[in-house]
Amino acid sequence: MAELLATSADGTPITALDDGGGPTVLLVHGGGESARSWDGVLRSLIDDFRVVRVARRIYVPGTSVPPAYSMAVEAADILAITGLLDGPVLLVGHSSGAVAALEAAVQAPRTFAGLFLYEPPVPTRSLVGAEAARRAREALAAGDPREALRIHLRDIAQEPAEPAEGLIVDPKARTAFTAKVAAGLADIDALDALGVGVDRFRGLDVPTTLVEGDRSPAHLRERLADLAVALPNTRVVTLPGQGHTAHRTAPETLAGTIREAAERVFR
Repeated sequence: MAELLATSADGTPITALDDGGGPTVLLVHGGGESARSWDGVLRSLIDDFRVVRVARRIYVPGTSVPPAYSMAVEAADILAITGLLDGPVLLVGHSSGAVAALEAAVQAPRTFAGLFLYEPPVPTRSLVGAEAARRAREALAAGDPREALRIHLRDIAQEPAEPAEGLIVDPKARTAFTAKVAAGLADIDALDALGVGVDRFRGLDVPTTLVEGDRSPAHLRERLADLAVALPNTRVVTLPGQGHTAHRTAPETLAGTIREAAERVFR
């Protein structure tokens, strides 16, 4: 494994992990995670592909959220790493990282051979955080991370009640949430700042695979369906028995779906 270092448009250094060899698959992790969250997926791809994993700037330990943070900033970071890569690139993103990937493609559509977007929470009909994000901040300010986590899981992520409650009562989960909550809420604000609607994506004629789990929250599947209608060159893949975290619960399955998409765009 090597580390790549690029300089983004605003002068910020951006790093990525670089493994394997072959056609390039560039992975962008979701909110609250890191480049290493792709480790399980990586193992099934590196024999045939060069796999590069971006470390999103707001989730790097010890960093703070820049005042001008936005999805445009995230897109510029992705493009900075892409500038270090040779040949065609399949750009893969999960959750808010998939929205960042989509924004990078909007900025520079000829840069990518294809897109692979796993449940991007694009505000197609409604905002992602809105009032719930405000209440989560208020709970944190009041010294109640447990209530902030409950609001995030129940009202923003809209996770099923039983697994969500299990995380809420888990001290380790609350500690991990608190450590990344400023970045996570900034991420959600950046999604909402895009505004409601999908018209801006209608001209993005990049081959795109949209991926969902059949057990994922309904709002994510609705957003994905709206995006599928808007994008002119897209297909939808549904992962049986999976939710929003197949990169952890079924990494080989998700890797197989990425492999299929890569073979389509690289052939």
